[in-house]
Amino acid sequence: MSQKIEKIKEAIKKSDKLTKEHKEKALNKVQEWYIEDKAEGLLAKELLKISKEITPILEEIGLV
Repeated sequence: MSQKIEKIKEAIKKSDKLTKEHKEKALNKVQEWYIEDKAEGLLAKELLKISKEITPILEEIGLV
């Protein structure tokens, strides 16, 4: 798995602003999009649909 994807997963897991449910949904989405080889920009948009609290995570790793 790419380093960016791993960074996204770790940042989501460590987030104290996301609920357990949002973390699970976000991690599932990351895995789904990785498998389907989707573009990173589209992945960011999909993650933001789950929770706006993901914005700082994506900004930190340079996807937003």
